[in-house]
Amino acid sequence: MRILVVVLLAANAVFFAWSRGWLDSVTGLPAEGGREPQRLAAQQHPERIQPLAASAAAALAQRVCLELGPLDGDAALASAQSALRGLGVEPQVRSSEQAGVWVVATIKLADPEFRARKEATYKQLRLSFEPLEGLPAEQPAFVLSRHASQADANAELAALDKRGLKGLRVLALKAPLSRHTLVLAQLDGLLAGKLKASKDPALAAGLRACPAAGGPASGPSR
Repeated sequence: MRILVVVLLAANAVFFAWSRGWLDSVTGLPAEGGREPQRLAAQQHPERIQPLAASAAAALAQRVCLELGPLDGDAALASAQSALRGLGVEPQVRSSEQAGVWVVATIKLADPEFRARKEATYKQLRLSFEPLEGLPAEQPAFVLSRHASQADANAELAALDKRGLKGLRVLALKAPLSRHTLVLAQLDGLLAGKLKASKDPALAAGLRACPAAGGPASGPSR
C-alpha cells in the first residue's frame, strides 16, 4: 500500500510539472497541445487583422501583367524603379537605344543678303538644303545633311570643306537617348490596383496591360 501511495504521488508530481510546461523540452509533448499560445503572444497588432471580402479574395487570386513606360533616360528609370520598390515590386527592365541626330549646317545667316547668296550657291551646286529647326538660338541657318552619329557628320563636313564650301558646322539636333519599359509580371489583382492608384510622379507615364504573347518584340532586358 505504501508503495502505491508513493507511485501515485510521483505520478501526480510529474503530471503537475508537465501541465505547467516544465517538461516540454524533455517529453516533446507541449502541455498546451496544438494551441501554441506563444504564437498568439508574439502577434503584433492582432486587432488590425481583418477578414478579406469576397471581392478582395477574388482579386488576390488574379494574376496580371502590367507595363510602365516608355521612360526616357536613366534618371526617369531610376526614379520609377525606386517608386515601385517602395510599393513592394521589383520590375524587369527592357531597354532600347534611340539614335541621335547630328546635322551639317551653315553658320547663322542673320543678314538677308548673305543668306540669299548662300541659297543661290547651294542651288547652283545642286546641294539639298532646308531651314534649321529645333535650335532657336542657332537660327536662321540652313541644314545641308543629317546623320545618325557625330563622326558621320564630321566626315561630311570635311568633304564639303574640300569642295570649297566654308561657313559650315556640325550641330547636335537630338542627343542619343536610352528608352526603358518596366515589366511587372504575375501581379495579384490587389497589388495591381494599388499600383494603378499610386499618385507618385515617377509613375506618371502610366501603367498598362502587357501586350499579348506574340506581339511586337521589345528591346533587350537587363
